[in-house]
Amino acid sequence: MNARFKAQRETRDYQASDAAHHIHAFLDQKALNAEGPRVMVRGEGLYLWDNDGKRYLDGMSGLWCTNLGYGRQDLNAAAARQLEQLPYYNMFFHTTHPAVVELSEQLFELLPDHYSHALYTNSGSEANEVLIRTVRRYWQVVGKPGKRIMIGRWNGYHGSTLGSTALGGMQFMHEMGGMLPDFAHIDEPYWFAHGGELTPAEFGRRCALQLEEKILELGAENVAAFVAEPFQGAGGMIFPPESYWPEIQRICRQYDVLLCADEVIGGFGRTGEWFAHQHFGFQPDTLSIAKGLTSGYIPMGGLVLSKRIAEALVEQGGVFAHGLTYAGHPVAAAVAAANLRALRDEGIVERVKDETGPYLQRCLRELFGDHPLVGDIQGTGLVAALQFAEDKATRKRFDNESDIAWRCRTIGFEEGVIIRSTLGRVIMAPALVAGRTELDELLEKTKLAVDRTAQELGRL
Repeated sequence: MNARFKAQRETRDYQASDAAHHIHAFLDQKALNAEGPRVMVRGEGLYLWDNDGKRYLDGMSGLWCTNLGYGRQDLNAAAARQLEQLPYYNMFFHTTHPAVVELSEQLFELLPDHYSHALYTNSGSEANEVLIRTVRRYWQVVGKPGKRIMIGRWNGYHGSTLGSTALGGMQFMHEMGGMLPDFAHIDEPYWFAHGGELTPAEFGRRCALQLEEKILELGAENVAAFVAEPFQGAGGMIFPPESYWPEIQRICRQYDVLLCADEVIGGFGRTGEWFAHQHFGFQPDTLSIAKGLTSGYIPMGGLVLSKRIAEALVEQGGVFAHGLTYAGHPVAAAVAAANLRALRDEGIVERVKDETGPYLQRCLRELFGDHPLVGDIQGTGLVAALQFAEDKATRKRFDNESDIAWRCRTIGFEEGVIIRSTLGRVIMAPALVAGRTELDELLEKTKLAVDRTAQELGRL
């Protein structure tokens, strides 16, 4: 048992109460109740401890969010100070407060000059929900109210609210009551799975041209925006070919369709740039942000607007009938500001770009480049995916690839590392403060999990 923690209740007691009161995300609850969830009780740096004293290296930054790791006293202190001074006030009633003003000053110092305004939310899902209404309101204000249709991508993920589910391309979520009118989708730029005989460059352009085809099919006068993650996160850490984003941007500009980047996962240093769209070299009209904004220490998200959109809404839009009780919450804003200061002043993003990111990517390719279970390796900075394949040469995927990746993820927990599986991919995104020692442990334990999985399949 870790000396700094003593269990107050038996794990089985927590598990029984959890089963009696909770329905967990994206799991079969009946099966989870039979198994019993892990009860996490403490975090420090890149490590978590469960109620039984087992230590895990968190290779997923929680849910891609604890960019500064666990146990940061500066973030805790920022929250405590704000709780003592002004624990809550709203941004209704013609009011604001210093914490949210100072957060926005810092945020827009980090962003390109293309952006000017933010609408704060409590999560990434809400940020994308607000995106839908804001984009449609913008087109009303500039005299094009018919532009309402939002185009997303199949297998894209933008949240779990009704609007963000419809915007996303997870069809099993649509089937559970999560689809609405005025949403459309095009294929994901997943070359390994769908590229066929095309080169990655050819495939990237082919996928991008689907957007043009869809706009023409729907009528450009009806299409409000194309919304996508710079790289797909929950869909499997899928990185598009280099030819993809330049062509997407050209098409959006040609047909006067807003280009909206979901930076909920990619933002705040994950790729080695402050925002993932900068890594891919395109300029969105909006940015949806959350997760790394506060390093997950307190819920907060937001929608960042370009000057073009903000100026129209402010100068011509009159009253915008939108508001959230906790938008710009003082404590969340204070924590976010402390988080951004730490990322900036400690040179963490630059270190990801120049040191730790290249180290992780190089080591992954050295360890798994010839592995009999791994067909492809994607990633940059401190985010990566291992694509499992039955035959690397032909890019043939396992029929039960989701089961295999899930098994690998489960073995990872046994080995003391938290990695995630999506379809036939094992993915990782450690905290941005990871040093080489932690990255070596992540690599070593991931290798053990992949090797054990391959052995069970008789491939090693």
